[in-house]
Amino acid sequence: MPKVQISSPKLRQPNGVFSHATAIEATGRFVFISGMTARRPDGTIAGIGDISEQTRQVCENIKAAVEAAGGTLDDVCRVDVYVRNMEHFETIHKVRAQYFKPPLPASTMVEVTKMTSPDYLIEINAIAVLPK
Repeated sequence: MPKVQISSPKLRQPNGVFSHATAIEATGRFVFISGMTARRPDGTIAGIGDISEQTRQVCENIKAAVEAAGGTLDDVCRVDVYVRNMEHFETIHKVRAQYFKPPLPASTMVEVTKMTSPDYLIEINAIAVLPK
């Protein structure tokens, strides 16, 4: 059940670590991962004020969740990214590139004014499809 990155000559190529669309045969197990923040397992927040460190912790948290479901980050088909400052776009994608490899998940990124903690700079939720 391979994941396939969809591209079209009618669309501008993505300028980050994502695809415009991702296709996958839906015969596996869907895993819906709630919004992950930079909260470590001990409850502390990683990288307060540091978008790279927070993004790294968020990606590690997504990785832990998908692995607990029996998958890997390669099974992630979609991510939704919420950031406090859209100017962190390039920095966030540099970190994401260390976690997500082609075929890349489809993605949306939006800037928000508030999160559940004023110390959070980023939150990401994900959808994965695990093979049977």
